Amino acid sequence: MTDSTQGGLNAAAEAGANTGSAAGAGAGAGAGASGPIRVLLVDDQELLRAGFRIILGAQPGIEVVGEAGSGAEAIVAAASLAPDVICMDVQMPGMNGLDATRAITGDPSIGAAVLILTTFDRDDYLFDALAAGASGFLLKNSSPEQLIEAVRVVASGEALLSPTVTKRVIARFGGVAGRMSQPSSPPASGLGAAPGTLPDHPRDGRAALGGPNDDERAAYALLTERERDVFALLADGLSNQEIASTLYVGEATVKTHVSSIFAKLGVRDRIQAIVWAFRSGYAVSDA
Repeated sequence: MTDSTQGGLNAAAEAGANTGSAAGAGAGAGAGASGPIRVLLVDDQELLRAGFRIILGAQPGIEVVGEAGSGAEAIVAAASLAPDVICMDVQMPGMNGLDATRAITGDPSIGAAVLILTTFDRDDYLFDALAAGASGFLLKNSSPEQLIEAVRVVASGEALLSPTVTKRVIARFGGVAGRMSQPSSPPASGLGAAPGTLPDHPRDGRAALGGPNDDERAAYALLTERERDVFALLADGLSNQEIASTLYVGEATVKTHVSSIFAKLGVRDRIQAIVWAFRSGYAVSDA
């Protein structure tokens, strides 16, 4: 355990229930809207699980319903306890957290969102976790308030990454608003193709990415012109509020478009949408 992780747990023990109001402000209605958010803690270190239980168990609207010490135990507990959020460690004996995440998110009978909690700030963990279907990625030296907010956010159906991690995701999967399926000629503005002008096929010159398969082409074709505008900005890391400001529409309208986009593309959240955009070839990285 690192000193910074221990320090965070010590601070949490001292803060206790005092963190609830600050972190819970503005929490969205999601999986736990009709009751407390049910949380499953997965970590091979019992001391860390105890610390997380203290932090989360003291919060209104959050209930820790179980613990697991390995990936295999996590899968069993996820199926039997029906948690809304699973706080998942990565390095554990036997099945690791990434393999467990992949199994859990791939099981349609389990509706939990997975929040990866790790000591290691490594890109391979980050991208493997997102590819496995995790909805959030947080370092264990984050503050108690950040952990509480992370649980609430992923329970609401949104994706969550720390600011520094978000920058790395955008860098890895591209700053794509100006390059998503746009014509080969450069646009007049920095936002890429004008709203409503995105074509039905990815940009030329993406053979190295493999291009979209038939299912991806069919899914993208389902998007309306306005949904493609929203998708481009969403994949560039903009929040609903920022998208609304950019497109001069209401935030509620953006939320409706985002929900429709997720349903049509078969993704769960913003991060998976970025991954989808890059892998399908409808977005291209700067790298």
